[in-house]
Amino acid sequence: MRYSFSLLGIGMLFLVLISCEAEKKVFYDTLLKGGNIINLEDGSVVVGDIYISDGQIAKVSYDKADENSTAKNVVDATGKFILPGFWDNHVHFRGGDSLIEANKRFLGLFIANGITTVRDAGGDLTTAVMQWKKAIENDDMVGPTIFTSGPKIDGPGGTWAGSLEVENEADIEEALDSLEAIPTDFVKIYDSKISEENYLNTIRAVEKRGLITSGHMPFTATLESTIDAGVDAVEHLYYIMKGCSSQEDVVTEQLQDNKIGFWDAMPILQSTYDDSVAKQTFEHLKQKNVFVVPTLHIGNTLSYMDEVDHSEDAYLRYMSPGIVKTYEGRINRAKNASEKAIQDRKVLDTFFKKLALTLNQNEVSLLAGSDSGAFNSYIYPGISLHKEMEAMVDTGISPLDALKASAYNGAKFLKQTSDYGTLESGKVADIVILDNNPLKNIKNTRNIFMVLKHGEKFTKESLEQIITN
Repeated sequence: MRYSFSLLGIGMLFLVLISCEAEKKVFYDTLLKGGNIINLEDGSVVVGDIYISDGQIAKVSYDKADENSTAKNVVDATGKFILPGFWDNHVHFRGGDSLIEANKRFLGLFIANGITTVRDAGGDLTTAVMQWKKAIENDDMVGPTIFTSGPKIDGPGGTWAGSLEVENEADIEEALDSLEAIPTDFVKIYDSKISEENYLNTIRAVEKRGLITSGHMPFTATLESTIDAGVDAVEHLYYIMKGCSSQEDVVTEQLQDNKIGFWDAMPILQSTYDDSVAKQTFEHLKQKNVFVVPTLHIGNTLSYMDEVDHSEDAYLRYMSPGIVKTYEGRINRAKNASEKAIQDRKVLDTFFKKLALTLNQNEVSLLAGSDSGAFNSYIYPGISLHKEMEAMVDTGISPLDALKASAYNGAKFLKQTSDYGTLESGKVADIVILDNNPLKNIKNTRNIFMVLKHGEKFTKESLEQIITN
């Protein structure tokens, strides 16, 4: 009897010990095990484990295997390369109500290409975009996180449908009130009709409200005045080039007096590019923490439409007939352009590649953005972000800096670093796992093994299904 009691006691003790051990275990939803984790801040690559729960990175472990942690789902990431999901920092959802569904299909193309966040730089589908944005945040729809400007601000008779047209300071305040009411994530200014005065006053008004602004710059304004007014990002390189010319003031005055137009100014600004002026401009951009969006891929694509046949593009099949129809405007302009205009465009494209590299060498923060969407011919949502990073590297920019220009700088620009940009505890589990090292070859960003959006896993097979459905 005494012997039976002893066995019972030992059994009870064993169960208690097992129970205590189980209590020590920490359970997570997903474990990315043994992958090469890329640190976008310094380019270091360290083997480690990433634990994910409730759509967030719970912890990142670089030590030996954590015996006290386990997960319901374990992904063997041995030999793979892990980094934050890509950001496309310049896209467009637009084209009117008839293209709402066509634009909605872009969301899957972004995810299939590892793009977990997009910055929508203005359009006329704000109501739909805000619905998608909310549904994605609630995990009710597959798509990237959307940061949107909503409608652009421009002058009377602005080029793009849905723009908020301003003629005076009262209009500016009303426009900003409406954007905050939506609410949008930043303010986008366009340059087709807005006056220099209203442009600069809009930037100043945005600054007073503590909002973020980006945009084109009317050539009737100077880059220096734009930076001093408080712009946070400059879209495209035309305006940077203007600020690097020794003749910017002269050209600006001619534009103000309607003696020359936008495209007339291009060869003048190129030929008067001055290294010392450029150096001062780069320093000014850097000091004021102004980001620049080069959009090199679209520049190259549009410059060589006379030579390249896009009819067999793989991604053309994913574009609806309505989207393809919007391509005709740029295509026809390219067909009808004079030989001189075609050549000038190609020279400008080459110039911009050098300018992008020089900006990078002078430590001006760049944002990788494709400018994909309706009306921008053959700039396909998803794949074009990879081509933009490749275009950056082709200029001489390092693969690390091209990658930084996507998620890392994107999060900094939109002041979202507490949630995005790096792989750290507490951040949103938007992650891409690659088969090969993108630091060795930037084209490896296309070799996607898995995408995680808010912690939800998308394998190669499910990514393929997303774009074919």
